[in-house]
Amino acid sequence: MLKALIPVDGSENSMRAIRHAIGLVQGREPMELHVVNVQEPVEAWEVKRVFKPEEIEAMQELDGGDELRAARELLNQAQVPYICEVLLGEVAESIVKYARDHDCDKIIMGTHGRSALTQLFLGSVTTKVIQLSDIPVTLVK
Repeated sequence: MLKALIPVDGSENSMRAIRHAIGLVQGREPMELHVVNVQEPVEAWEVKRVFKPEEIEAMQELDGGDELRAARELLNQAQVPYICEVLLGEVAESIVKYARDHDCDKIIMGTHGRSALTQLFLGSVTTKVIQLSDIPVTLVK
């Protein structure tokens, strides 16, 4: 059975990727879906000064769970089985590492995340995943 990784960040583009994967599974392409949200490292000294590392991690886990909620709802409504996980680290690197570590056959992701403006100035996570990945990446617009 194929394994597909679908990174989500709560954006409409990532939800389109979820809907695309649901369509593939319902169209009889058996696939094990891995849905992840990546929380970037917290670098703000104001946060690090007030909270312990394990408290920061717990907050990130909660935030990641919130960002996965809409994807879970779509998958549950469609009765498509999936595995969900919140990852902590650099976004593109974490996505590619997860795909490798879990022997995923492909990555299905939206073309843009939450902020097109951020991507304009900082570079695109999508582009970086394409550059780092040695497995096929399907982009959903």
